[in-house]
Amino acid sequence: MSAGKDLKYTAEHEWLSIEGNVATIGITDYAAEKLGDVVFVDLPKVGAKVESGRVVGEIESTKSVGELFAPVSGTVVEANAEVIQAPELVNDDPFGTGWMIKVEVENASVFASEDLMDESAYKALVGE
Repeated sequence: MSAGKDLKYTAEHEWLSIEGNVATIGITDYAAEKLGDVVFVDLPKVGAKVESGRVVGEIESTKSVGELFAPVSGTVVEANAEVIQAPELVNDDPFGTGWMIKVEVENASVFASEDLMDESAYKALVGE
């Protein structure tokens, strides 16, 4: 796993990085590897309201279809157009150019939620 120590993780294998009250969200390299070669990504539109724990997108691979869950509630302020045009970015660089959406959160205190894990807790979850 090549993630940074400042990221938070979910049990559904999303990561989020926090800057002010905006969370950048993607899937982990573990999830990308399990999915296989990603061939299609469907993301919510800018302005869409998302709710923590709810499905907000779809990631289709040569093996299966996975869901993208919102780890926080808020409003989508950016969807990664590059990953829609070139879905392989999810496999090539899941923590960089393969990010999915940016969400302006309603309440920044959610970043301290017990539902979000640090890197060591996530590594323990996936057995690394």
